[in-house]
Amino acid sequence: MIAILDYGVGNLFSLRSSLGQLGLEAVVTADADIIRAADRLILPGVGAFGDAMDKLTATGLVPVLREEAEKKPLLGICLGMQLLFEKSYEYGEHAGLGFVKGEVCPLEPDLADRSLKVPQIGWNALHLVREDPLFRYIRQGEHVYYVHSYYGKNCAESTLATSDYSIPVTGVVRAGKVYGTQFHPEKSGDTGLRILKAFAEL
Repeated sequence: MIAILDYGVGNLFSLRSSLGQLGLEAVVTADADIIRAADRLILPGVGAFGDAMDKLTATGLVPVLREEAEKKPLLGICLGMQLLFEKSYEYGEHAGLGFVKGEVCPLEPDLADRSLKVPQIGWNALHLVREDPLFRYIRQGEHVYYVHSYYGKNCAESTLATSDYSIPVTGVVRAGKVYGTQFHPEKSGDTGLRILKAFAEL
């Protein structure tokens, strides 16, 4: 069973629907006992980092997450991936969960091509920079769907894949059993479903 963490941030039901398409049992929950009983965890998220971190902390689930992430696969999606980092500079400086070394920084000042729009919204090719079981059903260059204005930075040791947006944008990270995707697998068509299938088999 996959537990999708419900802390008041994120489009949880499209994610549960995608997992359902794969025949996977998934539950949307903020119950610590269900999270402990799950085989895998997904931390979704949309919105601002500081607000999301406050809401996650308010649930009391942060210690549970820390404990369970050492035992079972955890996948952070979009803002959920950003929360895995040590800190974010979105509207100030905010501490993250610290699973992944590095920080979350604004995309716009770093773009080599200043004509590109921020947020980056749309499909982009995934460049796999390290082999990983998460990629067992996809190939180099498949397209995934992004919506973001901030990105993971100074995290080369954890980066599994990037996408080009005039600079290499961190697309997938891993630290131990903890994974993150900046893009939305649940909005990335068949490619996204294959990534979620691989995650369910980790």
